[in-house]
Amino acid sequence: MLIDINLPHSKYEITIDTLPNLTFDRKVLIVTNPKVGGFHLKYLLQKINAKEIYIVTLPDGENYKNMQNLEFLLDRCFDHRLDRKSLLIALGGGVIGDMTGFASSIYQRGVDFIQIPTTLLSQVDASVGGKTGVNNKFGKNLIGAFHQPKAVYIDTYFLRTLPLREFVSGIAEVIKMAVVFDSEFFKWLEINDLSEDKNLEYAIKRSIELKANVVSQDEKEAGVRASLNYGHTFCHVIENFTNYSTYLHGEAVAIGIIMANELAHSLGFLSDDEKQKIFNLIKKYNLPTYYKVENIDKFYETFFLDKKSSNSKIKFILPNSIGSYIISDDVNVDDIKKVLEKFTDIYIEND
Repeated sequence: MLIDINLPHSKYEITIDTLPNLTFDRKVLIVTNPKVGGFHLKYLLQKINAKEIYIVTLPDGENYKNMQNLEFLLDRCFDHRLDRKSLLIALGGGVIGDMTGFASSIYQRGVDFIQIPTTLLSQVDASVGGKTGVNNKFGKNLIGAFHQPKAVYIDTYFLRTLPLREFVSGIAEVIKMAVVFDSEFFKWLEINDLSEDKNLEYAIKRSIELKANVVSQDEKEAGVRASLNYGHTFCHVIENFTNYSTYLHGEAVAIGIIMANELAHSLGFLSDDEKQKIFNLIKKYNLPTYYKVENIDKFYETFFLDKKSSNSKIKFILPNSIGSYIISDDVNVDDIKKVLEKFTDIYIEND
């Protein structure tokens, strides 16, 4: 199956199928990590025919998505004398995709790259849309660029070796898409099990369709694309406070969704019933739903390091019932802190 991304200055296809044979009349640099490379590099190399093929292995983990490893990757590009016609291929999850995309955006002022995502989270979200970047001590993806891939290849074969925790982490992004954009998809998720292959394939397809539609309308997040950050305003603070090592990204997104829902509910956008339904769907896959806020003021101030905040205002994406959303940058500070207070005590699941 092919899904098109049509942008003002470029377009590309997302292929959801068995990875095809790929031929390139240029140098190719494959970027991966030790775990993914051990499982899947041989499979990929059997599919590629190129003028020259080089491989770079980066450390595995969100805490390695930094300027130091970006520079290491760029140095390898120079070592292999890549030119502006060369191609980078990201074989891995969101970390590898983000770093490869960013490196390709700045190496010799921009070269092509292809996404071959190997995690569920990267297949349904991170590999599509051209957001690239690295983290620093101030926050997540604060250094980066919009740089669209030339193609994305989604092959569920790669998910066979994915640990259960990584798989479930990706489901958080699927839930996000359903809550924000598609109430029927949300209902479908409530009654279907994504551990079944046919259900998983449909969930991937529908998530990508929804994201492709948004990205085609708003490539650089000037408007509607901000809706994809539902749950992420809280999530990025949690990841920052835990040094990107306690939670997988999807796990932090799940907690961020719960926190965003509490804010939406307190403002009258989300009903008790809808809030509970989203909570139940997250719990269905044993995703975390609680983070203890140690210092409300510090947590609140960290919101302002987020890319989506501007003019000293925090931009929240909140569900306005399941299947729709509202973007607000005028939420009262007291309302925000009252929500954060709910996450300062010992967690009682039924509260």
